[in-house]
Amino acid sequence: MNQAELYHLLRLNITPNIGYIIGRRLIFAFGSATAVFNASKADVLAIDKVGPQVYQVLHKNLDAETHKKIESEMAYIAANNIQVLPVTHPNYPEHLKHCYDAPFLLFCKGKIDLNAKRIISIIGTRSLTKYGAVFCESLVEAIAPYDPVIVSGLAYGTDAWVHQLALKYKLQTIAVLPSGFANIYPKEHKTLSNQICENGGLISEFWHQRYPEKENFVKRNRIVAGISVATVLIESALKGGSLLTTGFANDYDREVYALPGKVTDAFSQGCNALIKKHLATILTSPSDLISGLSWDVTHKPKATVQTQLFLELEPNEQLIYDFLVKNGKSFFDVIQVGCGLPSATISALLLQMELNGIIKNLPGKFFDIK
Repeated sequence: MNQAELYHLLRLNITPNIGYIIGRRLIFAFGSATAVFNASKADVLAIDKVGPQVYQVLHKNLDAETHKKIESEMAYIAANNIQVLPVTHPNYPEHLKHCYDAPFLLFCKGKIDLNAKRIISIIGTRSLTKYGAVFCESLVEAIAPYDPVIVSGLAYGTDAWVHQLALKYKLQTIAVLPSGFANIYPKEHKTLSNQICENGGLISEFWHQRYPEKENFVKRNRIVAGISVATVLIESALKGGSLLTTGFANDYDREVYALPGKVTDAFSQGCNALIKKHLATILTSPSDLISGLSWDVTHKPKATVQTQLFLELEPNEQLIYDFLVKNGKSFFDVIQVGCGLPSATISALLLQMELNGIIKNLPGKFFDIK
């Protein structure tokens, strides 16, 4: 991108009364920000729902302070290898582009494939419980062979755990920020944000010095929902902030999955409510997501792990394996009762053991050792 176009993009982005919708209309109509500022009054007024006041603010004399801010942002972009993506850029996220309130300008840092075939968002409460953490890892581990890009918001709790799991299983991960790149929030996740940039990256619609103001979190959440084909809610209270993200996902007609929990568990109530209202598909095992998004039909896992002669199993996997050795072919519910583990945990473990070639899934929800 040449410097003149970058300057005009930033100027358009900072112009008062030019919001998401008007900015998008102008960029799409004229093809570039430079062309927007060079357009005649008649051409601007010819755009649907763009009035004369828009032309006036575009051609208001630029004060010295605003000019200085633009030059400062351009210097930061150059010094920090920031990619600037207007909505017309081929690398702009395709799924996000179709959201009516998507930003017309994004700032990106790292190695990101924003148009990967499989992009999902995984979100949840900052007060992540052991139940949520265990299921979350089983989910990420199970979907890893399908090589998805995993999006979250870098917040405390679920978000940070999701990014860490993606890195652990060598999946590209994207953190959407409620601030500029110079003010990573929370500060404690600065190191994590640097790690994310090594296999994934950061996205923000805010200039580099922008602080994480209250309204920015809602703006961040809409991008988390809009950039993905599906949003997975791990845990949430009845009024959790993650419910805003699932609300955006439903508005954008995207798939929403929620992990159910006990009715007495505070951080399962949000998930249970979404499922009850038919605003989310119940997620009891990773296979629900894999089959629901047709990954098992459209894609074969990138690697097949052969059964080892001497098995190295996790404790709970060993528990299931020993149960099947002793009892032979068994029904799912029988395994669950016999092993004394939650249904969601059993589902995740059985799927992983099946993928690893340790057990086989038989018709009628029966399982046996291979």
